[in-house]
Amino acid sequence: MAHSFGWWDKEVHRGTPVIVKMENPNWSIAEISSPDDNEYGAGEEFAVPGGGARKGTRGKNAKQITWVLLLKAHRAAGCLTSLASAAVGLASTVRRRVVYGRTDSDAASSLPEENPVLRSRFYSCIKVFLWLSVVLLGFEVAAYLKGWHLSAVEMHRLVLPSSLGVRGLLESLYTGWVRFRVEYIAPPLQFLADACVILFLIQSADRLILCLGCFWVRFKGIKPLPKRSTGASEDPESGGDDYPMVLVQIPMCNEKEVYQQSIAAVCNLDWPRSNILIQVLDDSDDPTTQALIKEEVEKWQQNGAHIVYRHRVIRDGYKAGNLKSAMNCSYVKDYELVAIFDADFQPTPDFLKRTVPHFKDNEELGLVQARWSFVNKDENLLTRLQNINLCFHFEVEQQVNGVFINFFGFNGTAGVWRIKALEDAGGWLERTTVEDMDIAVRAHLNGWKFIYLNDVECQCELPESYEAYRKQQHRWHSGPMQLFRLCLPDIIRSKIGFWKKSNLIFLFFLLRKLILPFYSFTLFCIILPLTMFVPEAELPAWVVCYIPAAMSFLNILPAPRSFPFIVPYLLFENTMSVTKFNAMISGLFQLGSAYEWVVTKKSGRSSEGDRISLMKNEPKQQQGGSAPNLDAIAKDESQPKKKSKKKHNRIYRKELALAFLLLTASARSLLSAQGIHFYFLLFQGISFLLVGLDLIGEQID
Repeated sequence: MAHSFGWWDKEVHRGTPVIVKMENPNWSIAEISSPDDNEYGAGEEFAVPGGGARKGTRGKNAKQITWVLLLKAHRAAGCLTSLASAAVGLASTVRRRVVYGRTDSDAASSLPEENPVLRSRFYSCIKVFLWLSVVLLGFEVAAYLKGWHLSAVEMHRLVLPSSLGVRGLLESLYTGWVRFRVEYIAPPLQFLADACVILFLIQSADRLILCLGCFWVRFKGIKPLPKRSTGASEDPESGGDDYPMVLVQIPMCNEKEVYQQSIAAVCNLDWPRSNILIQVLDDSDDPTTQALIKEEVEKWQQNGAHIVYRHRVIRDGYKAGNLKSAMNCSYVKDYELVAIFDADFQPTPDFLKRTVPHFKDNEELGLVQARWSFVNKDENLLTRLQNINLCFHFEVEQQVNGVFINFFGFNGTAGVWRIKALEDAGGWLERTTVEDMDIAVRAHLNGWKFIYLNDVECQCELPESYEAYRKQQHRWHSGPMQLFRLCLPDIIRSKIGFWKKSNLIFLFFLLRKLILPFYSFTLFCIILPLTMFVPEAELPAWVVCYIPAAMSFLNILPAPRSFPFIVPYLLFENTMSVTKFNAMISGLFQLGSAYEWVVTKKSGRSSEGDRISLMKNEPKQQQGGSAPNLDAIAKDESQPKKKSKKKHNRIYRKELALAFLLLTASARSLLSAQGIHFYFLLFQGISFLLVGLDLIGEQID
């Protein structure tokens, strides 16, 4: 609204219509000033350019400010309405989730090998801590309100009350509790806290050294280079020494969502057909899935692809047994290298041309590992957080270990092995659930070297549901502990150098596979809540806040676009420490769940670029595309079969119990006015609550 500054305008233009429209389209506010309005305040005037004075400006400005404030108040009310609506929707989802009643124990009960007593022991311990913390919280609140809250120093000067009434009895109980915790609980708790802090600092130093190594690699431009590129001097169709014989294996099991795109991607590899053989190793127990995969293989065979279909009658040993059975074929002796791709991996056509040349004139090289990239990393919050972890794993851990010590854990897929190295290491073994790490360790003990290529990517999928991710992480953290128990004597007796043995035992296994989940769970999920009820044992603020924030910052550096998720990442990693700690304990002590193998569910997503590439290549190689025969599918589905289980979200009891434990501890921290500890416990408790109710990741109606 523009003001008039001329004196002649006083009589002509006494009022200006003002209309303020709110964001809500259902109503608006209008104010129209009239000549009768008391527009000017009495005794108010000031000089304006051009002479004269203008009265009432302060009153008119007050009206403008009033409308602006009303507009902002309406916006604030809209925000509060949105938050209330979101809260109501969340509460409704939680209510439906709880009423539905499916918990993680329902799924675990279907495992016949696991003792239910062993399965529930960990959960029972958490429940004991929870109920103890609730009782102590009530006791401490009552003592605080009565003024009985005493410090350890005051305890030495305390005189027990002589009253024998109820008040005196309660005071005696509280006094005895304080003395008991000061003398018997606080010292061992403080010792355990200090030990975990030391482990935390050691692991943080290891993480910092890895980041510095990655910075040095990038600063110096260190990159593995082949001595000669494939096909530099020969015709690709003629084969020759530049195109060694390559066996490609695609192990799969009941993965009908992804079999087409993976088979198509591998059949489009740019390699002479006479020098490549593709094995589709199908372990599916579903007849329909078997028929679909077999039909897909036959279509590619008719179009000239050198591909075979294999199905085992006796399906022992999971993936390791499947690969071992395939390597026993008589024609494998004619091949020098083997490339392995899981069912959801889609290598680019030049994958072999960028990996195989590194084996040329390098007889000590046993493995070339490529990096993973993810087609669904932005699908939901869970996939974004997974992307942060895996970017750090490949960009930092794998690259630094590959450059400086020529050893790292094989990722199980998107890698090329020298078959001689596999045979020298003893082949695939079914003794653990991490057959990829097992074969890598045994090959390393036999002197074989590894190369990691950070610039060669192979696209795949991330688990989109928390249930699938949780089972995957359980397998990835129980298997290394199984392997450590089995191969420790072999490491000690091996002929590799002392520093390589030390790296394997102390860094590769103990620090990164055992200590990391141990201190993450013990320090932040057990010790920290207990220190709220035993204030004589303390955890400094830099352990609770500053060091974890710095480590999260380092972890997120390889994925800079994920910086907005640094706080959810920190909280989610602590939340996942429950699953990782449980898996580590089960693997270390050979509990029933250590042998659990569940195929990670896939959604069948493929990137737009891959679809375009396959569509361009498809007319040249295949008439009618790779779509399955619908008549055959209908015929198979018409046969009687077992009713498939309905997908649903679950409730996770361990996470929920820890959520209430942390929230109880956060309420107790208010009594001692510990600001940072309160906020950490509060947000960490909310994080456990959301994960326990399965509100992260894929939501199923």
